Amino acid sequence: MEPEDKVMRTNRFMMAALALAIAFAFATSAWADEYALDPAHSQIGFAVKHMVITKVRGVFETYDGSFELDKNNTLVSAKADIEVKSINTRIEKRDNHLRSEDFFYAEQHPRMSFVSKTATKLPDGTYAVTGLLTIRGVSKDVTLTGEITGPVKDPWGYQRVGFHATTTVNRKDFGLLWNQTLETGGVLVGDDVEITVEGEGILKK
Repeated sequence: MEPEDKVMRTNRFMMAALALAIAFAFATSAWADEYALDPAHSQIGFAVKHMVITKVRGVFETYDGSFELDKNNTLVSAKADIEVKSINTRIEKRDNHLRSEDFFYAEQHPRMSFVSKTATKLPDGTYAVTGLLTIRGVSKDVTLTGEITGPVKDPWGYQRVGFHATTTVNRKDFGLLWNQTLETGGVLVGDDVEITVEGEGILKK
């Protein structure tokens, strides 16, 4: 066999393999049901230590998100896109400070996002979802742990799935560096931020 024939056969094999991979990817996506987050019954919240003695809690009120379940109702993927300016800790002065360059710098980085890479179902039925979290233009891998419940049909015929997931990140890893030293020692704001995502998704038709 001439070398040119071998090259042609190799190229044809590679093209066939690529076509098969693309077809499988589309087929896998077609098998998954997509659920959109229901903002009326969902919440993206956080908590961070204040002067070591208590926690400040808040939520982001404006966001889009979705997740996919396969035919066995196993989580396949998840994603969320959040409007930073929608932060709400119930104190306007504090919220404005959090929107400023000291923290989220919402003017320059109006969105934060999460896109999953892997979703692993653990032996106890809970999940470990690892993905890329982007805050203030900085992207890092984080892992959320939680559970999926359902599906169930609501009184209006929509199929719903419940979810609950948590993770903890260091705010300094994402460029949120501001702090203030206390006279008695320690700092005003803790570094670790607990993130909780919970609520319901509605099956897209």
